[in-house]
Amino acid sequence: MGKDVRDMRTLDHRDVVALNFVRKDSPYIFRPHFRQGLRSHVLEVLLRSDVEREQRGFLSRGLRRFPSARPVKMLRIFRRRFSEAAQALEEIRRLRVLEAYLPPDLLAKSEEFIVDYRPDGRQQLLLCGLQEAVFGEILDPWNLPLSGAARVSADLVRHAGRFVSGAKKMILKEGLIPDIAGVGNLFATPHGRIKLVDINNVSRLPADSRIPLDDRGYPACDKSIEALARIEEHLCGASPERLAAPPYDRFLNPARMRDVRRLEEEFLESLKGGIRQPPNK
Repeated sequence: MGKDVRDMRTLDHRDVVALNFVRKDSPYIFRPHFRQGLRSHVLEVLLRSDVEREQRGFLSRGLRRFPSARPVKMLRIFRRRFSEAAQALEEIRRLRVLEAYLPPDLLAKSEEFIVDYRPDGRQQLLLCGLQEAVFGEILDPWNLPLSGAARVSADLVRHAGRFVSGAKKMILKEGLIPDIAGVGNLFATPHGRIKLVDINNVSRLPADSRIPLDDRGYPACDKSIEALARIEEHLCGASPERLAAPPYDRFLNPARMRDVRRLEEEFLESLKGGIRQPPNK
């Protein structure tokens, strides 16, 4: 019985090319990205020639240089198990909703595909995505305003406003919000744009006062609302009145935020036990 990649902590090139749906003579090298997702493996897709150049180096003005290979794409392999195609298609549908509300230049574009996966000889469904590689600096909503190379600029303020506007429309019209709470889910690019790279964890807002948890047990909905408010406050200069209006009003009251903080602490404590497989839905 072969190893199931959904249960493995990390993957390397040999693991990827051993998959039944990947060509053994692939012209690419697959290298684990320094940030691995809880819901998916994240691998850099590198040109073999670039990796060889990185390892061999080249002479320039008497000095040997070793330029880092830059990914041409990012491969995401989802950990979640799907018992039927409709479940995987629902994951993809939420991405299409996200694309309908957020400006396309503020999203890391991705092409999702469902493959037949046979880790133990039995056919199963595996969801993967081939995503745009984004370069820049992490935009941490919990550490604003920014400084250094990703300092606040007029362009960043303008694009932050576009991002917030699209996200709020999605919240109010669809009752959905992307995961912008995790550190590393948003990037500030050299051109002053915000880029959402974690595009596959979309939470549904509750109709009542309960605090929903995602399939990993994290209060992603509430934390993403809070993160969006911080971006609007610190990058867009939102007034207190705007931050007290929908969609923020029912999520950012002190009592609820204390409960969310407790659930977040419980989630972080649970991670000490290692990767947990999310349940089927």
